[in-house]
Amino acid sequence: MKVLAFAASNSKHSINKQLVQYAANQMQDARVEIIDINDFEMPLYSADREDESGIPPLAHAFYHMIGEADALLISFAEHNGSYTAAFKNLFDWTSRINQKVYQGRDMVLLATSPGPGGASSVLASAKTSAPYFDGNVKAELSVPSFYEVFDAEKGGLQDEDLKRQLSSALATLSNT
Repeated sequence: MKVLAFAASNSKHSINKQLVQYAANQMQDARVEIIDINDFEMPLYSADREDESGIPPLAHAFYHMIGEADALLISFAEHNGSYTAAFKNLFDWTSRINQKVYQGRDMVLLATSPGPGGASSVLASAKTSAPYFDGNVKAELSVPSFYEVFDAEKGGLQDEDLKRQLSSALATLSNT
């Protein structure tokens, strides 16, 4: 099984990148490719830009990578209760190729934040909207208070309950 994994954040120090990396490392029976959405930076989407220049090659590359994967593992950063501008722009450009951005892929959605909310607003939005974009959400997990439950030096969750929840979420992809 090939899993495409990424954090929906363009921050170099993203805690969601740390979380998705940790989760990817737990998937011993899968080939996991972790990408950085910074490698897909494009001009801000607008219909005028699309009419003038077409869809950027990076959007096509991202769409193709999703299509080559069997499953997706995404960790969403939350900016003001919603998606990061970087992810939203990448998603908007990619949706112009085909509204079914996720191409029927099974997905595990994660989110974390420094506070007790665990980026649950953006996670709920991602889970609710995924089926409209042909995503099959198998599981989701919000990780609250990241700096209290994640050991950055060891690169992993130190909260046993969250470890179990993550393991259960990732196991949903084993049947993909």
